[in-house]
Amino acid sequence: MKKSASKEYRERSVAAKILELTQYYPCILLTGARQVGKSTLLRHLLPEGMRYITLDDFQQLDFARKDPQGFLEAHGTPLCIDEIQYAPDLFRAIKMKIDADRRPGMYWLTGSQRFHMMKGVSESLAGRIGIIDLYSFSQRELYGTSVSTPFAPGNAESGLCMEAVCPLPELYERIFRGGYPELTKTCIPWYDYFRDYMQTYVERDIRQLTRVGDETAFVRLMRSAAMRTGQQLVYSDLARDAGVAAKTAAAWISILQASGVIELLEPYYVNTIKRLAKTPKLYFTDTGLCCWLAGWRSSESLRESNYAGAILETWVYGQLMRSYANAGVKPILSYYRAHDGAEVDFVLEEEANIYPIEVKRTSTPKDNDTRWCRRLPVASWASLQPPTVLCSATEPRPLPFGASALPISAL
Repeated sequence: MKKSASKEYRERSVAAKILELTQYYPCILLTGARQVGKSTLLRHLLPEGMRYITLDDFQQLDFARKDPQGFLEAHGTPLCIDEIQYAPDLFRAIKMKIDADRRPGMYWLTGSQRFHMMKGVSESLAGRIGIIDLYSFSQRELYGTSVSTPFAPGNAESGLCMEAVCPLPELYERIFRGGYPELTKTCIPWYDYFRDYMQTYVERDIRQLTRVGDETAFVRLMRSAAMRTGQQLVYSDLARDAGVAAKTAAAWISILQASGVIELLEPYYVNTIKRLAKTPKLYFTDTGLCCWLAGWRSSESLRESNYAGAILETWVYGQLMRSYANAGVKPILSYYRAHDGAEVDFVLEEEANIYPIEVKRTSTPKDNDTRWCRRLPVASWASLQPPTVLCSATEPRPLPFGASALPISAL
């Protein structure tokens, strides 16, 4: 490990994008799962004169719910409101304030429940708000630099974080631990942290903001989903494990997705090819939480298990998404699977270029590892680019057919 965790504040790559959008939008909304560092980040960046209010404060929450306009009048602008999902009526009141006197940087908002917030945003603040997603720490932020350059296969070596290159056992220790800020700055035991995290998540977010009903079954579904990370989403399997109806399982997956715990990766699609997968794949956004839910208790046992490939792919997905999200960009990312067995882990589309990406544990990928990448169907207007293989090599190196092998730990 080249850089160890410290108790000091760690710079977040997305900070530059927040400050940039503040110059143009009257309102900024920072979203992400619970405890990924939203409040800490905004408080660190808080401009001089901006007041910070959290709706975790029950008195402030009661005020905001009973009298949204009075709440905003009392606190003035510029104002940072943390956990705004607890008082969704504030969105309409904020719209009225912005429409009356529109200025950049009037409001900063955070929230960890997109399914409540996005409705308020779409109905009240469309065109008035800049929305930024925050994940738990990326590997770059923890072991390299806080730059916000997206991973670009077309110029991949320039975007690699070579300071973070490490042997496979150390990489699995990083994967096992995850990126939640509290785990990087304290000595709290890993198991205890996620046990408390789950209790808080279920009691605060699930119980207060949704109508799950059977919380025990909901946690069983989360555990079942964790054991299927990196796989195609089959609601009937999750429903069977949780002991609920498939319709209920689908609704609960939507809750996990909306609260930033999981994401769904849609399949690659070309109009002229009909026999392709149509089911999304499920990925946890933080591998530490995923490992805890799936029942792993050490990185060594994780690395030697049949689960090792799926969790490595999950980690790669998360690092790819972080590299784009931290630059304020939404990538066009998918996976490819055909009925004849052809499969490509990730397909990245940029402009008219199609970049196939394979994830391999080996340090010496073979020609055969890129065979499906080279045969990936593309639309007539697109250009298929040489494959990228993310593997356990310690240095970038060329492969046949124009492919490249890159150190997976340098993402």
